[in-house]
Amino acid sequence: MLPNPIQSGKLNLNLLYMVIVNNGLMLSRVITGPQQLKFMLICIKDQCNDDPDVGTHICAGNSDGSSSDGCQPSGTYNCNGYSGNTYSCSPPVTSSTQAQLTNNDFSEGGDGGGASSCDGAYHDNSELIVALSTGWYDGGSRCGKMIKITASDGTSTEAKVVAECDSMHGCDAEHAGQPPCKNNIVDGSDAVWSALRLNKTLGVVGVTWSMA
Repeated sequence: MLPNPIQSGKLNLNLLYMVIVNNGLMLSRVITGPQQLKFMLICIKDQCNDDPDVGTHICAGNSDGSSSDGCQPSGTYNCNGYSGNTYSCSPPVTSSTQAQLTNNDFSEGGDGGGASSCDGAYHDNSELIVALSTGWYDGGSRCGKMIKITASDGTSTEAKVVAECDSMHGCDAEHAGQPPCKNNIVDGSDAVWSALRLNKTLGVVGVTWSMA
């Protein structure tokens, strides 16, 4: 049996660390204060929050109730009759990440606004390409990489990341007047919708995705 980290009413950090490590977790940082003790979780079964191969981008703090991924809104917006939250983070990426598939026109003059943020170019909608919410876009670290998208019926396809679906900014010419994206968007071209045998007139469809 592992030792109890609470002794004589006080928390023994050395013992607590031992208990956590023996349960397969590793602490990166311990922050203590008069009223609180917080942990920054880094590794669970050899996969890490900040591991670029896992690719998670998790904001600190608890959920605001709109999601259960630990990602809190970074602000709000109100424009063109729309209002909502802005996000600098997205849910953690797993082998089957829940997402909302939307449709984007990546061609010049399309509803995608400006050129794709990865390469500064416009793209034909016959290409299997996507834009990812800001947290998943991760500062461009996924530019040019392939992701696998799976529909609810098991149909899947691979697509290349070419742009960011901006979860922080919107309602301007650069974003074709559209509000910021939600933090869980895979914004796919017509070709992606066709490959998944989905009707793009649905507007938004639940899918899962992972790195290919």
